[in-house]
Amino acid sequence: MEISLKYLPGGRAATGRNRMAQSDLDLKEMALKEDLKFYFMNPCEKYRARRQIPWKLALQILKILMVTTQLIFFGLSNQLVVSFKEENTIAFKHLFLKGYSGVDEDDYSCSIYTQQDAYDSIFYVINQYRQLKNISLGTLGYEHEGSGLKICKQQYKKGAMLPSNDTLNIDVSTETECIFLKPQELAGKKAELKLNSSFFNLEFYRLIQVEISFKLKGIALQTIHARELPDCYAFQNTITFNNGAHSGKIKIYLDSDTDIQECKDWHVFSSVLQKNTQYILVFDGFVILSCFASLILCTRSIVLALRLQKRFVNYFLEKYKRHVCHADRLEFINGWYVLVIISDVMTIIGSILKMEIKAKNLTSYDVCSILLGTSTLFVWVGVIRYLGYFQTYNVLILTMQASLPKVLRFCCCAGMIYLGYTFCGWIVLGPYHEKKYQQSGFPVTDLHEFLKDHGNVGYRKEQTSMPFICCCRRQQSDDNLILIN
Repeated sequence: MEISLKYLPGGRAATGRNRMAQSDLDLKEMALKEDLKFYFMNPCEKYRARRQIPWKLALQILKILMVTTQLIFFGLSNQLVVSFKEENTIAFKHLFLKGYSGVDEDDYSCSIYTQQDAYDSIFYVINQYRQLKNISLGTLGYEHEGSGLKICKQQYKKGAMLPSNDTLNIDVSTETECIFLKPQELAGKKAELKLNSSFFNLEFYRLIQVEISFKLKGIALQTIHARELPDCYAFQNTITFNNGAHSGKIKIYLDSDTDIQECKDWHVFSSVLQKNTQYILVFDGFVILSCFASLILCTRSIVLALRLQKRFVNYFLEKYKRHVCHADRLEFINGWYVLVIISDVMTIIGSILKMEIKAKNLTSYDVCSILLGTSTLFVWVGVIRYLGYFQTYNVLILTMQASLPKVLRFCCCAGMIYLGYTFCGWIVLGPYHEKKYQQSGFPVTDLHEFLKDHGNVGYRKEQTSMPFICCCRRQQSDDNLILIN
C-alpha cells in the first residue's frame, strides 16, 4: 500500500501528459483535416466556406480573353507575311520559268523535252534576270552591286554511249563546273562572250543537272494598309534543271527560301501608324502582366500544396507508423496548375518576341507563332478544369479520363495495320498510280469524246403535260457521262 501511494502522484502526472499529448494530436488531426478538406474544394465552395475570392479563376477568364485577342492580332499580321512569301514565289515562277502555265506538275514546276527547249529555258532565266527592274511588278531589286547569277552544271565524266549497239562506257564519278554572271556584265559587251562560251555547250547524255541560283531583295508595303511597319525580305531563289533520270524529260524546279530581315534605314511618315503600334505594344504589356500574376498565384498554390503534403506525410508517419503511398502523394500535385504555369511562361516569352517583332527589332515570326499558338491551346484546355466542377460536365470529363488509355491502345494497334497497308499499297500500286487524275479528272475516252462532239443532234425537245414524266427526263449536261454496259 505504501508502494502504490508512493508512485501514485507520478502515475497521475504521466497520465496527464498522455492526455495532453493525445489532445494535441487530436487538435492537429482536426486542423489537418480542415486544411485538406479546404484544399480539395472548388473555388465556389472555398468562397462559401471562408469567403475567399477566387482570384485565380477570375484571372484565368481574363487571360483567356486577352491571350486570344493577342493571338488574333498576331495571326492577321502573320497572314500578311505568309501571303507575301507565297505570292512572290508564284511571281518568280512566272518571271523566270519559260512557258510556265501557272499550275505545278506534281512536285516540280514544269518540264521540257528537247535540247532547244533546254537552251531556251536557261537563257530565258538569264535574260529575265538582266531586265528584272523593267519587267517586275513587285518591289524587287538585286541584293547588292556584286551579286549576280551563279550557274553550275553537274555531269558525269567523259565517256561514250551508243544505244543502238547497247554500248555504254562512262565514268560514274561526277564533276561540277560553275560560272558567275553579274548584272553589270550582262548589260555590257562581255555578256555575249560569256554566253557564247563553251560552258553552255551541254552534253545531255552525261548531264545530271543545271542549277541557277540568285538572290533578290524586296519590301512588303501591304503591311502599311494594315497599320503596321513594313518588313524587308531576302529571297534566295534556285532553279534546277534535273536530268538525273535521263528519260528524255527534264524536270524544272524553283525553290525560293525567304528570309525576313530588319530594314536598315526606313522612314514612314504616319501618326496613325505610330499610335497603332504603341497601342498594341501597351496591350502586349498588359498580357505579360496578367500572365506573370497568374504564374505567381499558381506557383504559390503548388508550394502550399507541397507544404500540406509534407504535414500529412509527417502526421501519418507519427500516428500510424507507416509511409504514405505514392498515389496519395500525387493527389497534392495539381496538373492543371502545372499546365497553366507552362502556358504562362510560353505566353510571356511569345509576347516579348511579338513586341520586338512589332517594333521591327526581330523577325522571328515562326518561333513566336509556335509559342503563342501552343500557349493559347493550353489556356483553353485549362478551362476544362473549371467545367469539371459542374456535375453534368464532370461526367463527360471522367468518361474521357477512363476511356483515354483504351483509346490510345486501340490507336496503336490500328496504326500498325494502317502503316502496313500504306507500305504495301505504296510498293504495289504507287508506281502505277497517277495523282494527276484527282486534280484534273480522269482522261476522256474515245466514246465519251465522240458523244461530246455529237451534241444534241437527233433529240427532239418536246413539252409534256404530265408532270411526273419530267422527273424522269435526263439532263443535257449529263450527255457526255453516259456509260454503256
